[in-house]
Amino acid sequence: MSMPPFHLRLAQEQDYAGLTTLWVETWRETFPEIDFCARQAWLLKHFDTMAGGGGLILLAEDDAHHLLGVATIDPQRNTLEQLAVAPEAKGKGIAKALLAEAKRSCAGPLQLDVNQDNGRALRFYEREGFVKIADGVNATSGRKIWTLRFAGTKD
Repeated sequence: MSMPPFHLRLAQEQDYAGLTTLWVETWRETFPEIDFCARQAWLLKHFDTMAGGGGLILLAEDDAHHLLGVATIDPQRNTLEQLAVAPEAKGKGIAKALLAEAKRSCAGPLQLDVNQDNGRALRFYEREGFVKIADGVNATSGRKIWTLRFAGTKD
């Protein structure tokens, strides 16, 4: 069964709880050994901080307003901070659409961190024109990360 059409829009405060649930579900599927429920309060606060500080919180939803994906972007730092797509919506073009909007919203080349053991995400970003520029460690999880930078031209 094909996914219904989706559209992107800026998130509003009333969307934050649903986006947090989507974020937890997505990350729980990717790294089931990590308790992402324990990070919900952090994410809600982060949404508020971003919204008040020039950050962008984009969401993807279908015509029935079901949340399908979220991206958090810091245009001042040219950084994609989070990108999550609902498990049932993966492979439907939602991540690509959110990423394209993130690229457009930043003046310089978009940059992001990705867990080195998140093969699906790493392959996606590399297909989309990102290259590894550094490695490091995520301060929260202790996991090894790659820092990637977009090396192509904006869509």
